[in-house]
Amino acid sequence: MSAGKSIMLIFMQKQNDKGSNTVKYKSDTISSSLCLPNNSYICTINIKMCNMNNLKIGNLIARIPIIQGGMGVGISLSGLASAVANEGGVGVISCAGIGLIYRNTAKDYMEACKIGLREEIRKAKEKSSGIIGVNIMMALTNFSDMVKTAIAEKADVIFAGAGLPMDLPKYRTPDCTTKLVPIVSSARAARIICEKWKTLYDYLPDLVVVEGPKAGGHLGFKTNQIDDENFSIQKLIPEVVKEVALFEEKYNQEIPVIAAGGIYSGEDVYNIMQLGAKGVQIASRFVTTYECDADIKFKESYINAKDHDVEIIQSPVGMPGRALKGEFLEKVKQGLTAPKSCPYNCLHTCDYTKVPYCIIVTLYNAYLGKMDKGYAFAGSNAYLATKITSVKEIIDELVTGFGVAEKAALA
Repeated sequence: MSAGKSIMLIFMQKQNDKGSNTVKYKSDTISSSLCLPNNSYICTINIKMCNMNNLKIGNLIARIPIIQGGMGVGISLSGLASAVANEGGVGVISCAGIGLIYRNTAKDYMEACKIGLREEIRKAKEKSSGIIGVNIMMALTNFSDMVKTAIAEKADVIFAGAGLPMDLPKYRTPDCTTKLVPIVSSARAARIICEKWKTLYDYLPDLVVVEGPKAGGHLGFKTNQIDDENFSIQKLIPEVVKEVALFEEKYNQEIPVIAAGGIYSGEDVYNIMQLGAKGVQIASRFVTTYECDADIKFKESYINAKDHDVEIIQSPVGMPGRALKGEFLEKVKQGLTAPKSCPYNCLHTCDYTKVPYCIIVTLYNAYLGKMDKGYAFAGSNAYLATKITSVKEIIDELVTGFGVAEKAALA
């Protein structure tokens, strides 16, 4: 994760008084040429000065244990995903509402979604040789088409949330290389998925993301659970790690557990990894980057936000969500945003005659920077952003912060 330090080990063979060989060594940093004694040889190794290990997802290895959370509509497309992948993390494309972004490619919204996802995966792979994933919400009516498209385009990973992806492995093809990852909010959900997948498909998750109640966007919690410490990510991670460990041991397969929601600094990463997480998923932190695919006005809504601007709303998806206050959400509260029709039929759980607004159009407007007609989903710490920066700078800050926290803990 951090820059390593090359260490040279000098091994010297000697015979002891019993006639057998022994090996002694000394170490030194490689900074100049050395005169070596007879019967000696050098072994150079790279020692990481930081314990932020690689992240294994099946046979894939991310250089750093950071997954960029999927953000739709259009907030994390190929631009952001490839930038994170190039820095050694896992970049993630959100396919939610992608048909609106590619609306001119087909007469039918559902077909435009397939074209759009296919194009974004290809663009990301052209820009990066790193790991590229796709986030697909279970609530989408075209969930099946999105999964099939991601697998056909050989996306490295599918992250499935906003519901339990009980049948996700059934979409695997004989030549499928795509890893399958459920996003859960409880140890019970993790257990149910592992049991069902193994029983029905002889497949276990390649990784499990645990999303806590401080995340942005849609939340897998009841409103009264969001501020309850019994549902905090710090409580959830040890519980899920313990549950998943039973399957790891029984089937001799590693299933890394990843923490998500409210993780913002390197110190946050260090602290949650001490509880058993093998890495983290971070989303809001990457919004205020040059590489983020959203309009600058969307990014500025984060920079201009104060802590009291982060609020819990009820989404048309049927779940609570965390977003930034703004003009549009005020109109929602006044009952001024009711949709007159449903041209896209994008969500299983949405009835346009009952919901206060069309969420897919609203989030698309926000992506375009039309903040008077949309709003920004955001994590609990989104207001901490103060400027637009690069993905590389964010990653470097996380690495440095992790190292500082580790050093302080070991002092």
